[in-house]
Amino acid sequence: MWTTPGRGVAKATIRELATCKWIEHHHNVICVGKTGCGKSYISAALAQAACRRGYGTLYSRVPRLVEEIAIARADGSYPRLLARLAKLQVLVLDDFLLAPLKDTERRDLLEILEDRYDHSSTVIASQLPTDKWHAALGDPTIADAICDRVVHNAHVLILEGQSGRKRKGLNTNT
Repeated sequence: MWTTPGRGVAKATIRELATCKWIEHHHNVICVGKTGCGKSYISAALAQAACRRGYGTLYSRVPRLVEEIAIARADGSYPRLLARLAKLQVLVLDDFLLAPLKDTERRDLLEILEDRYDHSSTVIASQLPTDKWHAALGDPTIADAICDRVVHNAHVLILEGQSGRKRKGLNTNT
């Protein structure tokens, strides 16, 4: 794993996370930053490091996961899906709070995080800093419950810098 200079995350921090000790201690990792700054890249790299060490891992964008949960509710496989997510040692939730969540989606997310709390690790990539999550989640009670299960035992990486996609793009003059 490596980071582009100017991202604001120390190499020592990335090296420590690459050891996967955070998984052994059931800690979480939160990657926060603007579009294109490397949140998904670091989240995927942490997931890959976990896989290489034999940890059961799933990487999912939250918009797709909530869609999968809705389908599971409709076809009766909801309990099996929750059980499968609970058994994973590492769950990566990318694009967290990219769009507002419906009430059922908030509640489903809480169920998932409750099942995982103190038993496994979750990586969350979000454009929103953690202090904005309450407002974005909408329901103050559920927001408290979600944040309490994720934020307090998390390594928070605040990424900075220009979009990597823009930097690598065809027209770098804009």
